[in-house]
Amino acid sequence: MLPKVLLFLLNIFLFLQSRVEGPQTALENEDSTRDVVYGPQPQPPSRKLLSEETKPTASVIGRPSGKLPEASRILNTILSNYDHKLRPGIGEKPTVVTVEVSVNSLGPLSILDMEYTIDIIFLQTWYDERLRYNDTFETLVLNGNVVSQLWIPDTFFRNSKRTQEHEITMPNQMVRIHKDGKVLYTIRMTIEAGCSLQMFKFPMDSHSCPLSFSSFSYPKSDMIYKWDNFKLEINEKNSWKLFQFDFTGVSNKTETISTPAGEFMVMMFFFNVSRRFSFVAFHNYVPSSVTTMLSWVSFWIKKESAPARTSLGITSVLTMTTLGTFSRKNFPRVSYITALDFYIAICFIFCFCALVEFAALNFLTYNQKKAHASPKLRHPPLCSRAHAHTCARARAHARQQQEASVCEIVTSEGNDGEEHLSSSAQRPPSPGIPQGPCNMCIRCCDECNKGFKKYFCMIPDCEGSTWQQGCLCIHIYRLDDYSRVLFPVSFFFFNMLYWLVCLNL
Repeated sequence: MLPKVLLFLLNIFLFLQSRVEGPQTALENEDSTRDVVYGPQPQPPSRKLLSEETKPTASVIGRPSGKLPEASRILNTILSNYDHKLRPGIGEKPTVVTVEVSVNSLGPLSILDMEYTIDIIFLQTWYDERLRYNDTFETLVLNGNVVSQLWIPDTFFRNSKRTQEHEITMPNQMVRIHKDGKVLYTIRMTIEAGCSLQMFKFPMDSHSCPLSFSSFSYPKSDMIYKWDNFKLEINEKNSWKLFQFDFTGVSNKTETISTPAGEFMVMMFFFNVSRRFSFVAFHNYVPSSVTTMLSWVSFWIKKESAPARTSLGITSVLTMTTLGTFSRKNFPRVSYITALDFYIAICFIFCFCALVEFAALNFLTYNQKKAHASPKLRHPPLCSRAHAHTCARARAHARQQQEASVCEIVTSEGNDGEEHLSSSAQRPPSPGIPQGPCNMCIRCCDECNKGFKKYFCMIPDCEGSTWQQGCLCIHIYRLDDYSRVLFPVSFFFFNMLYWLVCLNL
């Protein structure tokens, strides 16, 4: 009996325990299906707050969300009877389009292709009476998707080669409609435009790169462009890529061109740039000048060292040829000579003349030594005792002729127009002229032809004044001494004249 009573009590205890733990187990099973949240657990809201939040009110349901339906109604109203294929004021008056340009970046400027790249925001403003509305909204700002539903000026850039419209993340276009019918259309684009460069003064050149635009189909009688007080916003601190150039300013111009389709108004604005001289000077002018001066070193080398002087002269000429070719490597193939080409050509002439100077010196001195080695002088004939004094004077005169050299006389034309070459002749010494080799040459010139004024004195020990009786005495052996002064002085005066002309033009 007792075991049955105990069993009955145990069942009652288990039943009551299951009734108490049942709801808690179910709540724990429900929480286990949710995400695990770290940190303090949020407190469950009270029933009163939950009921107040979840209970819908009539004011929320019946109230419109902002002014969106009103703006949609205005836009649908003005576009309901709008024909975007016709311009404003058609048949009555021309459409006036006001233009404004904002430059984001300018450059690079390609010299070889004669074009430049520009990134701009192009703004056009006009009035369209069909878009007027009367409401509290001052303006309606629309994105690029609505552009196709409005009339937009067919403006195109006349000197553009390639044009890109930006479309990331959406087409970079915007339309703003004012309540009085004023329309503002803005678009961002990158243009690669042609720029005709005049390279006469290269590398001291300055250029004006234009950007011209006009209507493609509407002549001047239908569409008129005008500047908004020439508003051209330029942010130089932005991504400028001019590299070799400096921006010096901007200007504008308006003109009318005649075509078979009518007269069109063309608007142009110019970006003025000037070249940075330091880059070209370091790569062209400095090497050319140094190479020219290097060729003058041969004037201080002995004339007997023919291999050294020849190799130096040839190296200088070839270096100038290479520099001239290198300067044209990244240069447009223009048909005229630039300032840099002229400078390199003069430097080439200086180097070539330095090489020719040694060739002339070597040729003249070699011929003179050959003449001294085998002189062809006529010996005086044998004389009798009666003429002994005359023969002695003839022998002395022959010895004097042997010591002197042959005078090289410049050719000249006689009275009959024929050219004559003078040869050495003997002339008895004049009583008023001091004796010496230079005077022998002067007498030689005077005897051969009175019209000769210049000659070369090829006597090694010739001494005397430079000007003697109107003749210029040039010593062949002193040709290097003359060149040491003549070449640097000539190059200095050339540079002075060159830079004065190039920098002032």
